[in-house]
Amino acid sequence: MRLKLLSPGEMNADQKQTYDESIASKRGSPPPPMMAWLNSPEMARHATRLGAVLRFDTIFPAKLSEIAILVTARHFSSHYEWYAHKRLALKGGMDPKIIEDIRQRRTPTFDDPKGKMIYDVAKSLHEGHGLAQGLYDEAVKVLTERGIVEIIGLCGYYTLVSMTLNTFQFPLPDGEVSELA
Repeated sequence: MRLKLLSPGEMNADQKQTYDESIASKRGSPPPPMMAWLNSPEMARHATRLGAVLRFDTIFPAKLSEIAILVTARHFSSHYEWYAHKRLALKGGMDPKIIEDIRQRRTPTFDDPKGKMIYDVAKSLHEGHGLAQGLYDEAVKVLTERGIVEIIGLCGYYTLVSMTLNTFQFPLPDGEVSELA
């Protein structure tokens, strides 16, 4: 770990307010990257709020939103992000075969057209830096414009998370070994 994370007793008033807000949220605990973001308390406050909206209040259930998050974690080989969101994806009902295919950088087979479209959109955002017109048109039909906006939000936010976790080399919990090469 490249960064000393502050304990609540070491935080200034702005940092402590953001920390306390995260504990009172739906998460119940501060997300690990927020502990690094506290070096910029205002950024931490807004990023954490955005993360809560994207995690809990999109039109997609976890089984679908976690596809975009896992594609992002895999794109950045973010070991901690993969570890955390694989567990959430399984808890949300995602087929373990889909998770393994994403881990192996193989295109999964989806029963749900929304899942396939989220995967295709997330991959295109990361690898193609946007969506070709045909993919965009199909995504509007399958996901709606709001859905596209929320997938962009998930990929963008979890890019920030992945970059934070990778830059500061957040370790996996004791006893855990990365699944990503």
